[in-house]
Amino acid sequence: MIESSRLILRRWKPEDREPFAALNASPVVTEFLPKPLTRTESDELLDRIEAHFEARGFGLFAVERKDSGACIGWTGLSVPRFEAPFMPAVEIGWRLAEEHWGYGFATEAARRALDFGFTDLDLKEIVSFTVPANRRSRSVMERLGMTRDPADDFDHPLLEPGHPLSRHVLYRLRREASR
Repeated sequence: MIESSRLILRRWKPEDREPFAALNASPVVTEFLPKPLTRTESDELLDRIEAHFEARGFGLFAVERKDSGACIGWTGLSVPRFEAPFMPAVEIGWRLAEEHWGYGFATEAARRALDFGFTDLDLKEIVSFTVPANRRSRSVMERLGMTRDPADDFDHPLLEPGHPLSRHVLYRLRREASR
C-alpha cells in the first residue's frame, strides 16, 4: 500500500470489480482507447493486472480516496505487452472515473507511483504514452516532469495500421530528473 495526502494506492479487492467495470465501460473515460470494455473484458483485464503483480511484484494499483473510501480508478506501473523501439521499458499509466477529473488526483497518484518505481524498484527510467489528442493525459505527463522527443513517437503495434488511434506520443522520465 502506498499513500499520498488524499489517496491510497493498493492491491485490488473483489468489491473493486464493479467500479472498475463502470470505469472501463464509460465512453468518456475510454475516448482515446479502441473501445469501452464489456464487463467480461473488464474482469479479464483486472485478472491480467493481478497476474502482473504476481509475476513482477508491481502493477496497476487501485486508487482509493481517503475521505470516502471510494475506488476511483487506477494508477501504477506495468511492462507493456508489445514490442516497440523503446522496449524494454516500464510504463506508468492511470485511468480515473470522470467525476474525479480536475482535482489533481491523477497527478498525485502518479507521483507516488513514480516514487515507488524509482525508489523501491530501482528503475532508471519510466515511460508513458498516449494518442496525440489526449491532452489531459499529456498534461499529467508534463506535470510529472516527463519529456517528449517527437523522434520517439510510434504506431501502436496492437492496433491495425491506419487505425485512427494508432499513432502515439512517448514521454520519458529518468530517475535523476525526477528528484
